[in-house]
Amino acid sequence: MTTMVEAINAALRDSLADDEKVLVFGQDVGRLGGVFRVTDGLQDRFGPNRCFDTPLAESAIVGTAIGLAMRGFRPVPEIQFDGFSYPAFEQIISHLAKLRNRTRGAITLPITLRIPSHGGVGAIEHHSESPETYFVHTAGLKVVTPATPADAYSLLRESISSDDPIVFLEPKRRYYSTIDLELPVTTEPIGRAVIRRSGTDATLVGYGPSTGIALDAADAAADEGISLEVIDLRSLVPLDIHTVVESVRRTGRCVIVHEAARTLGMGAELAALVQEHAFYDLEAPVLRATGFDTPNPPPRLEHHWLPDIDRVLDCVEQTMAHR
Repeated sequence: MTTMVEAINAALRDSLADDEKVLVFGQDVGRLGGVFRVTDGLQDRFGPNRCFDTPLAESAIVGTAIGLAMRGFRPVPEIQFDGFSYPAFEQIISHLAKLRNRTRGAITLPITLRIPSHGGVGAIEHHSESPETYFVHTAGLKVVTPATPADAYSLLRESISSDDPIVFLEPKRRYYSTIDLELPVTTEPIGRAVIRRSGTDATLVGYGPSTGIALDAADAAADEGISLEVIDLRSLVPLDIHTVVESVRRTGRCVIVHEAARTLGMGAELAALVQEHAFYDLEAPVLRATGFDTPNPPPRLEHHWLPDIDRVLDCVEQTMAHR
């Protein structure tokens, strides 16, 4: 059995072995092997010049990555937690996302910015956030978030080999999910969503940690005779809206699930796109099961804040009421 942590570690190891220009660095990623042990053993195998620790300064981590990429390297920096990415925003928004356009393609930044992200692990403030829409709204970035160990390996290998800057959001609550998996593995490419479960009554759309919630909700709904199709987006930029729309045209109903706050989240964009492309196929409004429009709560209240099976099934019940 292979966990997502092991799959990501293997993807980093294989990328380091295949290309001497790949560098892995961040807070505690070297000697310690990362707070989640994702980079465990990499410094021992490849040395402190290929996998190394940095100061606790996220803007410096991303700025260093940009400089290294301009000199021909393929940096894979890690931001230790999702909420820690905010001090690096100026570097990400102003430079990482824009340098290729600013230089008319003369400079590329093949940087994969790894960020352990989202909630569900009972962590304190700044350790359980969902910053994806900040990055999705920034032209020039690709945004990828796997939900399975197989995708974690394949999407990370593809990201590191890409010449585009990619924000790679790793769902912490899925880190220790296991699957019978033999590595290396190649799954669908970046920009391709997959149907994790077929259904006929409504479409559930998720990504990262919310894919598992959607699948659990589909299992529960099946006990009530409701057939739900579950789509895992896998990447948010580029976005495979075609797979979502084709599913909604079959089912006539759509519920979107994500941990981030509701207002201006991915659910709002997806709802707009679905109604633009499949308005006459919809039997009910597109609904969203999301986090709340408040700061992330203390750990003991997190289970009230995050969308769960009941919140998803409540949306399913509402959409099924439209006949």
